[in-house]
Amino acid sequence: MHQPPHKYKPSGTVMRVSRIKPWRIPIPPEMSFNPKHRPLSLAILIYGFAGIIALGAILLALPISSKNGEFTPFIDALFTATSAVCVTGLNVMPNTSAYFSPFGQLVILILIQIGGFGFMTSATLLLIALGRRIGLRQRLVIAESLGMSRTGGVILLIKQYALIILVIEAGGAALLYVSFSNDSPFWTALWHSVFQSVSAFNNAGFSVVGGSQGLIPYQNDALVLLVTAGLIFLGGISFILMADVFKNWSFARLSLDSKLVIVTTIILLGLGTIVILISEYTNADTLGPLSFGNKLLVAFFQSVTPRTAGFQAIDMGLAAEYTLFFTIILMFFGGASGSTAGGIKVNTVGMLSATMWSSLTGKENAGAFGREFQTQNIYRAMALVMLALGFVCAVVLVLSTIEDFSFLKLLFETVSAFGTVGLSTGITPYLTAAGKLIIIVTMFIGRLGPLTLALVLVQRQKPSTHRYPYDSVRIG
Repeated sequence: MHQPPHKYKPSGTVMRVSRIKPWRIPIPPEMSFNPKHRPLSLAILIYGFAGIIALGAILLALPISSKNGEFTPFIDALFTATSAVCVTGLNVMPNTSAYFSPFGQLVILILIQIGGFGFMTSATLLLIALGRRIGLRQRLVIAESLGMSRTGGVILLIKQYALIILVIEAGGAALLYVSFSNDSPFWTALWHSVFQSVSAFNNAGFSVVGGSQGLIPYQNDALVLLVTAGLIFLGGISFILMADVFKNWSFARLSLDSKLVIVTTIILLGLGTIVILISEYTNADTLGPLSFGNKLLVAFFQSVTPRTAGFQAIDMGLAAEYTLFFTIILMFFGGASGSTAGGIKVNTVGMLSATMWSSLTGKENAGAFGREFQTQNIYRAMALVMLALGFVCAVVLVLSTIEDFSFLKLLFETVSAFGTVGLSTGITPYLTAAGKLIIIVTMFIGRLGPLTLALVLVQRQKPSTHRYPYDSVRIG
């Protein structure tokens, strides 16, 4: 008869082991992850930028920052500091080199570099230089500010990012020195070259050459315009795209995001060059007196600079109205996500354009280059565009009631501030104190608004537990 197996009964003393509950194990604060901590990144970005702006405004208001040795009105110092940190370039002092002392110009340059790096990146580099350890929570904040979904390798990425930026800026300064050395002594030419290179790469628009005319005296200098345009382009496409191109070298192997940025940028640059060349070809105040080659060069430059750079090789106050309107569109689009540029970003423009084309061609799922878009990303892009349009309209409406300028010029100024561009029709110095404050807020929101909104949308995303029935809505 089959006997059941005997149950094993250990002899001797039996030590009872309690079941360990993972959630009861204490976790170090820097390793813990709590969704309530995620909004901290938004506060750090906002307060960090605001703090840098406040410090810059105080320094620029001091007598040591002005050539006349007098205090600068705080509203003007605040405007300049905000414009520098937000890498905009709008200026209530039309001639930066004539008004600000070498110390003041150095302060502006440092603010531009910090604004271009981004507050989190700048703070991280400072901590690394001081030998401080970067915790997990700080890495999460840094990754979110850079638009990354993971924290692995983020510190190494920042180091590489800073090194490449400094190399590009140094190379740009060396090339610009070739031209500037013909007009100025060694140290002056060197300072002009460094300032111009840093300002151009960071899409800031501040310049210490050309006086109040900017780059208009260099309309016939192909080296200055092409190097500046190249720096603007590199600063406006983002380090992530540059790393993707350097890694793959083949357009087919690039990520969908990189492909959208490249194609959309090329289309906008080509279209902008053609429109500006045609609209200003016979304008005696802009392109009219130039040769065809220089007209093409300046038209190309003026198509590049609305990517949020703010340099101008023609007087925008004398440009035709349709040139101003088309430039407004370019400024609103801006550059690439994760770059020094502003605007709603060409990534957004490219994705929404591809979505529209997919709809027109009858495709059920929107996509491009053999890849489909995530539906949630399309929703976020639409929300960003609608909120940006609503904000710009509200600002223009308020400015129209308190400022005595034409609607088109106020719209141009507002979009330039929101897109952190810096191009101006010349009305910035003549705005009222209230108008300057509104533009200050617009520059700040334009610099942090799209990034902050993107972080908020990602953080508030919740998985759907149920679906509602479909219903139809009439279109058109």
